[in-house]
Amino acid sequence: MQKKYTLFLLIFVISIGAVTAQEYNNDELPEELKLTRQDSTIISSNMLGLGFNMIMDTGERLNKFPGGSDDWHAVPYPSRVSFGRNFKGGLAAEGIVAVNRFMEGKLVEKVELSEDRSYFSIDSRLSYNINRLFGRTGWFDPYVGAGLGYTSIEGEGAGTYNGVIGIRAWLSERWGVDVNSSGKWSMGNEGLVTNHMQHAAGVVYQFNIKKGWSKKGLEKIRLIEEYLREQKRLQDSITAAELAEEQARRLAEQLEREKEAAELAAAEKAREEAERQLKENIRQKLDDAGFAYFGFDSSYLTSGAKEVLDLVADFLNEYPSVTLNITAHADSRGTEQYNQWLSERRAERTLKYLFDKGISTDRINAEGKGETELRNDCGDGVPCPESKHSENRRSQFLVIKF
Repeated sequence: MQKKYTLFLLIFVISIGAVTAQEYNNDELPEELKLTRQDSTIISSNMLGLGFNMIMDTGERLNKFPGGSDDWHAVPYPSRVSFGRNFKGGLAAEGIVAVNRFMEGKLVEKVELSEDRSYFSIDSRLSYNINRLFGRTGWFDPYVGAGLGYTSIEGEGAGTYNGVIGIRAWLSERWGVDVNSSGKWSMGNEGLVTNHMQHAAGVVYQFNIKKGWSKKGLEKIRLIEEYLREQKRLQDSITAAELAEEQARRLAEQLEREKEAAELAAAEKAREEAERQLKENIRQKLDDAGFAYFGFDSSYLTSGAKEVLDLVADFLNEYPSVTLNITAHADSRGTEQYNQWLSERRAERTLKYLFDKGISTDRINAEGKGETELRNDCGDGVPCPESKHSENRRSQFLVIKF
């Protein structure tokens, strides 16, 4: 039975005819009237595919679509080849050969396999390109189809009724990617060959392409004919007409270039303004959090300082690309060396609190500034109240990377 089905597929493949593609082009035509590939559409072609397939036991009702990785059976090499023909109107006929293996240790028909089982299938199918319902075929072609097949497991074979859904994504006119899923219902549903699914993914190559004009192309042809008739009628003044056409073309190109330059400049200005505004908003939100203040001669975080650092942590979580620099400071009371040490301790405790909040170490760094960056005039020898000194005992935050 398997040999007969292989012979049937071979006859099917050989019988698919080849046609050639044609593209009209005339260098004497104006640029806007030249026919290009965009003015045509593929109406028929041959397809050759190579890829991988995964099979999955589904039970009698075929109710496990699409299944999980524990249900799939696959081999680690290309295991599926197809050949087909796309016809005008969206129909396609294909022949497909696949090999695979049901894997030892996985469930098939609710029974764990004690050893691998070889799998072979040969299928024919007729599918329809759904895009044809809405217009010309584009680069993304979903399709549905049905067909008949033959499946052999460990040499035991049975016919199958098949249904398929899939998509083809065309990377170029000739090369594409095909991903599809087929449901296979056994004609007998007895023995080893039961209902199952077969998922497939691979590349397809399109050749023997035949094209036809799109609606846009037909409209261009009509305009070309009008143009040629007009050119014949205006032979006596052809030189003047060509000069006027050339001037109009150059003017149109110049205006287009000026328009594009103005649009690009406006877009760049808008982008820069939006980026500036975003950065300003980010900075303002960080500034709104305020400073983390410390007690006199202390590096321990107060409750108020922790509330500020919680806001900073929320800010960093909201803007995951932002990097901060933290500077810790001391007031002027005490020696310069001691105040430098104290500010470094404050920087360390500020960092540790944020790290404990889950902030990544590569997003914040900190340094102690001692008494070198006071926020007021309360330097050494200047009498100031405690309220003024407290303004200088702080950790403050600066965005260094957006």
